[in-house]
Amino acid sequence: MKRSLIISLAIALPLCSWSQSSWQGGTEQDVLPYLTGGYYFAAWAGKNHVRGRALLAKVNKPSFIVPSGFTNNQVTAIALVADYFPKEKWRGWHLGAGVVWWQSSIQSNLRLSTVNYENVLLNGSVGYNWWFSPRFYLCPWAGLHLRVGGPSTVTVDNQSFDTPLFTPEASLKVGWCF
Repeated sequence: MKRSLIISLAIALPLCSWSQSSWQGGTEQDVLPYLTGGYYFAAWAGKNHVRGRALLAKVNKPSFIVPSGFTNNQVTAIALVADYFPKEKWRGWHLGAGVVWWQSSIQSNLRLSTVNYENVLLNGSVGYNWWFSPRFYLCPWAGLHLRVGGPSTVTVDNQSFDTPLFTPEASLKVGWCF
């Protein structure tokens, strides 16, 4: 987590100079990837009611959501997302939408080989920013990914793995504003 925070700060610190012109920037950490043994890096910048986020995450999908007969489903995601806040200063509810690229791998339970595959997804999300200080907030959120590119099925050790058309997700983010 310390390494993720350092990288996120390095990405976000150049955004600090924008705050003098009513631009704001920050960084976020998402709890979910860390709970699965992965990582998460995100930086954001915005003005008025809209902000843009760029993120990199790795998630090791838990076995209870991987279809029977398969294991070790890992996803590395790169995303560009725009968020809209009805309230000013990034307070309260927000809606997000963006494009996501997933580089994934999976094995069958036989673990004879690992198959790598890529998908492009559209993302929609909703969240709520609770500010605890002028610079710190928590954001519970939920989203839905729609696969729009990449294979719908991959073959792993002579078994067919269907990549989901829809993938729901929910978590908690910790954010800092500069």
